[in-house]
Amino acid sequence: MKEFTLKKEERLCSQKIIGELFASGESFLAYPLKVVFLKTDSSQAYPVQAAFTVSKRNFKRAVKRNLLKRRMREAYRLNKPAFQDELALKNINLAMMFVYVGKDIAEYPAIEKGMKSAFRKLLGKI
Repeated sequence: MKEFTLKKEERLCSQKIIGELFASGESFLAYPLKVVFLKTDSSQAYPVQAAFTVSKRNFKRAVKRNLLKRRMREAYRLNKPAFQDELALKNINLAMMFVYVGKDIAEYPAIEKGMKSAFRKLLGKI
């Protein structure tokens, strides 16, 4: 059975890795998401550590930012098992950040479509 959870170990929390991610990571756009990723050397139980962010400049209210982050996490959580299986086969560990770049609040299907597109592009780049 595939695991559709998003545990603490799967979340990117390290300030050091986040700094490296933005300093030397690669990025691409899968509207309404921008994906910044970096291959890591760390051997962990999970091949991917992910973080999600929404700009305070575009969404002043925390309620709206939190809504968009919840939608991004849900789309990631439901679509990650196949993505992680591919990375496990290639023996690759990643740190990645999903940045919401849309100017208005997107519905969940649009965010999920962007997430699936991001996974396809990322597997093509690796």
